[in-house]
Amino acid sequence: MSEQNKAVARTFFEVFETGELDRLDDMVAADAVDHDPYNPHGDEGLEGMKKTVTMYREAFPDLSFTIDDQIAEGDKVVTRWTGRGTHQGELMGAPATGRTSTVIGIGIDRFEDGKIVEAWGCWDALGMFQQLGLTGEPAGARA
Repeated sequence: MSEQNKAVARTFFEVFETGELDRLDDMVAADAVDHDPYNPHGDEGLEGMKKTVTMYREAFPDLSFTIDDQIAEGDKVVTRWTGRGTHQGELMGAPATGRTSTVIGIGIDRFEDGKIVEAWGCWDALGMFQQLGLTGEPAGARA
């Protein structure tokens, strides 16, 4: 089961790259929760995940990820990743800057019946905003 869950977690990053939102239907539970404080749609389940992917893809149409490491145990998968993209659209109220950004992060996904039901992310949001020449808290972040 761990290898299957790792594959699902990797595929989730592919959806961020391709924008193929329908693929999430088989990977994310309808009532999934994302605990990332920078995700304004984290408590909206599967539909919120689709909104999140759309938000980042509109801001970074050339978004790409490298999976640097993955560890699975029990019902959880930990993925260490690097994301890259050019800020070409609005992101959480910030207009496009045309600058590129490289961001590192770690995500933990909890699975039930082969689907992500809960996620936690820790990523360098401040570093991303600094690379883009933006300062302060993004307007769309949750408290």
